[in-house]
Amino acid sequence: MSTRIRRTAVVLAAAAVLPLALSACSDDSGDSAKSNTSDKASASGGSMNSGDATTADQPFGPACSGVPKSGAGSFDGMAKDPVATAASNNPALSTLVTAVKKAGLVDTLNNAQGITVFAPTNDAFAKIPKATLDKVLADKAQLTKILTYHVVGQPLKPADLDKGSFDTLEKDKVTTSGSGESYTVNDSAKVVCGDVKTANANVYIIDTVLMPTS
Repeated sequence: MSTRIRRTAVVLAAAAVLPLALSACSDDSGDSAKSNTSDKASASGGSMNSGDATTADQPFGPACSGVPKSGAGSFDGMAKDPVATAASNNPALSTLVTAVKKAGLVDTLNNAQGITVFAPTNDAFAKIPKATLDKVLADKAQLTKILTYHVVGQPLKPADLDKGSFDTLEKDKVTTSGSGESYTVNDSAKVVCGDVKTANANVYIIDTVLMPTS
């Protein structure tokens, strides 16, 4: 066989093999892509659907249903404002807002960063005899002491409230306990609407006014 014939045969053989090689590479690439996709799905719990996001980190508790659905006093509205301003837009916290104003703490609370506020409802203040409440509201030093006892200088998530003890701005401690969507503060005040976000604070609305021990 001449050299020219041998070269022609080699070229024809290569031409026949090339499509098969390309096909094999394509199949391997496809299998690899499928494998990667499968691995990612497995790592994310078996689904690549972005709609599977959990509903965690949302306000919870029976009193949350009383929060306005829209506007400045809604959860979305409160998240845009610093805590004292946000509270002023929530009808259930009007007594607390009055107390904060009388104590001159509006700017202090609004300018603080990364705090947690245990916010007593109007019904919580109503548990205090009127004469006693009026006396406290008229005593700025005592009122400031009580209100700052409701503020912790760090952001607390619900999971942090499970058997927790935290320093308050009043320099005393509050204790918390519970799990899931059921928490108490100082073994007396129940969280009735928890994990409410404002621009600078996490808020837990409670059904009893907290009193410092000293």
